[in-house]
Amino acid sequence: MLTSLRELLQYRSLLRDLVARDLKVRYKRSALGILWTMLNPLLLMIIFTIVFAHVLRVTVEHFAVYFLSAYLLWNFFAQATSWSTGCLVSQAALIRKIYVPKSVFVLATVLAGTVNLVISLVPLALIMLVLGHPFRPAIAFLPIPIVLTTFFSLGLSLALAPLCVMFADIVPIYQVVLTAWMYLTPIIYPLSALPERYRNLILLNPMTHLVEAFRTPIYQGAIPPAPVLLTATGCGVAALVIGWVVFEHYSDRIAYYV
Repeated sequence: MLTSLRELLQYRSLLRDLVARDLKVRYKRSALGILWTMLNPLLLMIIFTIVFAHVLRVTVEHFAVYFLSAYLLWNFFAQATSWSTGCLVSQAALIRKIYVPKSVFVLATVLAGTVNLVISLVPLALIMLVLGHPFRPAIAFLPIPIVLTTFFSLGLSLALAPLCVMFADIVPIYQVVLTAWMYLTPIIYPLSALPERYRNLILLNPMTHLVEAFRTPIYQGAIPPAPVLLTATGCGVAALVIGWVVFEHYSDRIAYYV
């Protein structure tokens, strides 16, 4: 792993260019361009607010802020890992011609998603201003859960990327898993609203702790509790190490499959 990190440092200029290109290509043919990064969560917020806060009468104060402060992080995780399932196939011509560390393509995809996440914080700040939700000093803690979720996303992406090259069926299966995973994460509903037996099951979900670590400074204006932060840290670091091991195990076979 240390050897791979040193190799990535040698290719940092390529990594920077890949991130920049990824951000440009995704919105190149769109009239609104990168504004979709902000409009997409806003449109979903309106839909979920109407359905849950007004139709189903979910009693959560400032539901729009509650939802967005979790969904933005989830959306980053879902997009980064989904994009990573095809990032090696899209670079097949380059991988077959010259040697570059193949992990650089996965890392560039996840980092591009992180940039999108930071941009999407703008509409969240606007919604907080409109609703009069207070900005508290704990918001300065946000880089920590962002980094931890980036670790978790990168670890899962590193594990998925080579497997998706060798087994194409994993891509549609993962999309179904993501849909179920979202509803098993307390994004729309508070964890306290669940019965005890279901609450313990939801707590086994790593994204539960990462989402709570991100939402708490925004919605509650407080530093996340120590158990949440420790679990989120453990999940992020463990996923990164396991994902890197899986990627290194299969990396030599990638050129034969792309």
